[in-house]
Amino acid sequence: MTKHVWAVMWLAGSLMAKDSDFNGRWNIDVKNEARGRVWWLEVTGAGSKALKGRFVGAPGGGMDDIPKIAVEGGELRFEFNRKYGVGSAEQRKVERRAVYTAKIQGGKLVGTFALDGNVVYQFTGTRAPLIRDRDDASWKPGKPVDLMNGKDLSAWNAMVPGQPLGWVVENGIAKNVAGANNLVSKETFWNFTLHAEYKLGAGTNGGVGLRGRYEVQIFEDFGKVQDTHSHGALYSRIKPAVNASKPAGEWQTMDVRLVGRWVTVVLNGQKIIDGREIEGLTAIAGNGDEANPGPFIVQGDHGPVEFRKFTVTPLVR
Repeated sequence: MTKHVWAVMWLAGSLMAKDSDFNGRWNIDVKNEARGRVWWLEVTGAGSKALKGRFVGAPGGGMDDIPKIAVEGGELRFEFNRKYGVGSAEQRKVERRAVYTAKIQGGKLVGTFALDGNVVYQFTGTRAPLIRDRDDASWKPGKPVDLMNGKDLSAWNAMVPGQPLGWVVENGIAKNVAGANNLVSKETFWNFTLHAEYKLGAGTNGGVGLRGRYEVQIFEDFGKVQDTHSHGALYSRIKPAVNASKPAGEWQTMDVRLVGRWVTVVLNGQKIIDGREIEGLTAIAGNGDEANPGPFIVQGDHGPVEFRKFTVTPLVR
């Protein structure tokens, strides 16, 4: 073996990621994903026998414990067996084997998502940033911004390009129609309070995305036991302390305060989340750049919902 070949092999080995390098939280951009959604991955215990993972992304909107995960030869690999909304109508009806593989290149997580052995997406993950802002007494209210002005929807864009907005304003109230596009605010925000007033149809399931990354669930669930998918939950992450929902057809109020990753939610006058830390992105995320301001997202592609108030007050020092 020549010195040159030996040197190349030594360099390649020295650059290979250690198993423990996969540990941490990753925000994952997915190439050519139809709705521009961002995934989230947490890996712990890599380099030991205690390897575990949690994932937000395909196969669905929840936060899933990864059932099968390994790191071998500098490659992370994890799998699910689920129904996926990819492929033909027949394929979507049956459980399929999904395999995610990734390596660390230049400090990033670079990999693929494959179904039945066929690569569907390529992705790149970056480490979730440290956000130092805390919800203390130093934050003061700035000038309120009414994103729903009762006249038009000029403050909003459609989330999915090329598809109709699917929202109208009538008698000062913004309403969606069946299968409407999700709304994305043109203006972006960092720390803020949000006051929203809305009415839900029977069975409505929707949400509000904070900074376009963290969803507060909107759900017609009056009288039901609460969980991490209930009305006012930080979707799939933080369960409301109580069910404070009103019945379908009644006006409801939601007040949200977000500073850094710390969130408080008051639903219909009851504090249901009190200064809890958000661990990371939820399924609504369309932007993984957590260190910078982001827009609001209002889901309209589920059941009927009406908004008469959506007032954002930036918090400043």
